[in-house]
Amino acid sequence: MRFEYYHAGLDDAQKLSIDGTVGNAIHFSHWEGNETPASVKADTSTEIALNLVAAPDRDELTKGIELVTNNHFDTDGVLSVWTVLAGKRALDLRRELIAAAEAGDFSEFTGESGVRASIVIQGSDDPMDEAGSPLARHLAGAAVLDHARAYELVLPQVERVLTRTDDYEFLWRDVWARIAAAMESFERGASRVEEFSEEKLSLITLAPDVHSSAGFKPTKHGAPFTAISRYARGELFLIAQPLGDGWSYRADFPYYSWAETVVRPRIVRKDFSALVARLNELERDSQGTWKIDKSELASALKFAGPDEAPAQSSLEPDVVASETRAALREASAPAAVGA
Repeated sequence: MRFEYYHAGLDDAQKLSIDGTVGNAIHFSHWEGNETPASVKADTSTEIALNLVAAPDRDELTKGIELVTNNHFDTDGVLSVWTVLAGKRALDLRRELIAAAEAGDFSEFTGESGVRASIVIQGSDDPMDEAGSPLARHLAGAAVLDHARAYELVLPQVERVLTRTDDYEFLWRDVWARIAAAMESFERGASRVEEFSEEKLSLITLAPDVHSSAGFKPTKHGAPFTAISRYARGELFLIAQPLGDGWSYRADFPYYSWAETVVRPRIVRKDFSALVARLNELERDSQGTWKIDKSELASALKFAGPDEAPAQSSLEPDVVASETRAALREASAPAAVGA
């Protein structure tokens, strides 16, 4: 097997599309629209790759194709590509591979080592972080934003990252400290989760110091998804954070919801247009607007100013939660006969 980062020159070549989905290829991916063989499907592309290398009919599934490609760089992409290249040797690291892939692609807490390994490969758990791979940056001595180059640098290091994660503490220390501080905020009750099981809604109220003593600023930082996913169980996360004399708000689906999953439940993304209109009716003396948000893979709605940055809402969390619960019940209600 050999890897080549996807480019248009590969369009006519027979290839295995690992993680990302490209045309004229056999897919081993959890991306929407994939054509992955049912016998190896799983929630992450890394687990799909592990199922592939363990499959007794592997040669039939790959049709003997040796060229492996992917069209983006992230933890799950790197680990799934590495798994296919390593073959059965990767099976000895199945637990470590899946843990790091779930931390990277789904912002899930899978144990300290899994999260830290993902940080080394991919960076923070903030989906808007575009700083690139810490490991690639370290190896190159400069930021590496070219994905093909990042694969070239990182793939030979994967086994060591997974088995000797502490060797890379200088790369994961700062990001891990923010994640750990956010989880500690939930543990001591400063940040809280209230579950509404009927509507499958989690109301998350973040403490002002959720990341550190310097404070979490919703206008600057992304939501602490790894901590939230550890403590919240709903199929919609309503995230409230004190801001000035009011609150900032965003609502997100669980981060795995963008992928085609097997074990994790498939999330039906509701139309929140009526909810947004209702919340805007209730809003008082505000410089922002409730709006549908599709800027990130899991985002649903937010309260934002004209510059799209989080703004100060006058509505209390219990009011927003009540309206959201009503909207979710309405969306789930069966249609009237004859309608």
